[in-house]
Amino acid sequence: MVFSAVPMVHASETQEKVLFLVEEGDRLIASNTLFSRFDELRISAKEQVVQQKVAQAVAVVVTNQRIVAYGAHAPGWESVRLHANERVESIQAEDASALVVTSDRLLNFYGRRGSWAITKRSIDL
Repeated sequence: MVFSAVPMVHASETQEKVLFLVEEGDRLIASNTLFSRFDELRISAKEQVVQQKVAQAVAVVVTNQRIVAYGAHAPGWESVRLHANERVESIQAEDASALVVTSDRLLNFYGRRGSWAITKRSIDL
């Protein structure tokens, strides 16, 4: 008998769209249909939204001061401050995960747990 440790992925297991982002003045609102709730993120007067990505169950917002993510499965906004002179180079968001590449760091966010993982980039590439 042979057993496989690789999980089988079926089309029915794909992540459905449960998260939407609404911009309204000085706030962003995560519309989380999974838990029938709305969660607000306030943007301060000196803060500006630079870019954002929304996937099926995760959203990432970059401002001139911080990177903020929201996961539909672990509802709530989680923020990471940008370092001085740090530039965001790219953002990817898919299903319940996101990746942010900056000039200094790699940051990933897992929306099912609502947690960031961060590592320093090697500048000697």
